[in-house]
Amino acid sequence: MSQKETLAQAIHALQEQMLPTLPEATLNVLLGSIQQQVDSGQAETALNQGDRCPDFSLPAANGEMVSVSEKLKSGPLVISFYRGAWCPYCNLEIRALATHIDQIRQLGADLVAISPQVVDKSDQQSRSLDLSFDVLSDVGNKVAREFGLCFSLSDEVRPVYDAFEFDLPGHNGDENYELPIPATYIIDRQGSIRHAFVDADYTRRMEPADIIEQLRQL
Repeated sequence: MSQKETLAQAIHALQEQMLPTLPEATLNVLLGSIQQQVDSGQAETALNQGDRCPDFSLPAANGEMVSVSEKLKSGPLVISFYRGAWCPYCNLEIRALATHIDQIRQLGADLVAISPQVVDKSDQQSRSLDLSFDVLSDVGNKVAREFGLCFSLSDEVRPVYDAFEFDLPGHNGDENYELPIPATYIIDRQGSIRHAFVDADYTRRMEPADIIEQLRQL
């Protein structure tokens, strides 16, 4: 996607193309799972503005460990939690972030993207999209759990994902069907969360332009 196209516009175009092709029963299950997650209220209890960012280290796509505390020594950090390379919404978000990474870095900040997928899957995604920022593997959702983002897919929606050949066990290296609520955090150099975008509806993501505007206000 280009810098002129917003992430919301790209998501809308995806939905216009994809949703009409789904059987009504499948669509109802997917929409019901989103509503169930929204109704759970989990997004409201996740870490938010003013909270302290947990200090953690995770393996990047190249296998090297990346430390948040080390990243923050150089400037503010944008953390994007996403579901994985299998998720079409996440791929749009990752592409949008890649389009704006130079602007983020011009403001003295850096970006890491975190998913529960194993390192090999992160490496494949990073290479295929030619990403210049770190894609970190939070296998077992340990860090997502610290942020209050981790949840389990319902038994009703799991076979739908399997039918789409999303293969969460293959991507995540376990049979737990656990995912993070997609979220974007902006962390200042002192480790404080200055902005949080947490939405239980995974079709909604923070616009890169809004990330840049928040960074300008630090």
